[in-house]
Amino acid sequence: MARLIPVTELIRDHNYDLGETYDIVGRHAYAHNGEKVGTVRDLLTDDSGRTRYFVLDVGSWFTAKEVMVPVGAARIEDDGIYFDQLTKDQVKNMSTYTAGQEYTYDNQVEDVRVLYGADKAHQQSTPGEFVYREDDDTYRTPQRLQLLEERLQVNKDRYVAGQVEIGKHVETRTENVTVGLEREELVIERRAVSEARPVNGPVTLGEDTETVRVDLEAERADVSKQAYVTEEVEIGKRTVTEQQTVTETVGREVLDVNQSGQVKVNGDTDERMTAERTSLEDHR
Repeated sequence: MARLIPVTELIRDHNYDLGETYDIVGRHAYAHNGEKVGTVRDLLTDDSGRTRYFVLDVGSWFTAKEVMVPVGAARIEDDGIYFDQLTKDQVKNMSTYTAGQEYTYDNQVEDVRVLYGADKAHQQSTPGEFVYREDDDTYRTPQRLQLLEERLQVNKDRYVAGQVEIGKHVETRTENVTVGLEREELVIERRAVSEARPVNGPVTLGEDTETVRVDLEAERADVSKQAYVTEEVEIGKRTVTEQQTVTETVGREVLDVNQSGQVKVNGDTDERMTAERTSLEDHR
């Protein structure tokens, strides 16, 4: 018989877009009387692409055991997946599922017998072949389909948009300052003697020559420089907000409904709803 294929394998290895399947992997699973049994680990499809089994990790009841439960036994609610008729004794007697294994004909028949009894097991089988009966709800997907819609989630992070270095340097200029400086000049006054008078004693002209030295003083500029504070600069930061529009393409899932024969479907519809498939099982 063909191997049942995990949905997670289709997504991982074949890049299938199964957004219209159930968003239930990892959700809590509840059994008879609402008792928590574990979590949903995966979904399994047959070679036609229809979802046939839930893989349940029943760790709340039995350590390290996973079992395969037909999808028709499930009831999907917001808080988890409910298997209202599933009991602990049934899970104990069911086959253990191992990822990648072949779920044999004998395993399938025996699990149906454990869950639903010998008559049901007989109905689902022909010699050596397990049959998914289309008129049986056992392997029909639950009558609740979750349609997903993508919405933009915008996060913000901080990055260095630029740097400003602030320092100082010296600029020079030539400045002229006018200063009054004093200096001494020699003043010679000559006066004629109106009445000549004789020099006492013998005198020889040119014999006694005298030289008079006079020191003349002057002021000179002594220039120095003094630093003064002419301006103070304070450095800080401020935050400004600007509006930026982010554009991205998002998708949403819409329900496909096909009417045939005398069947009439009532209820709310979407203007983008198309008629393509007849069974909710085809929404994978």
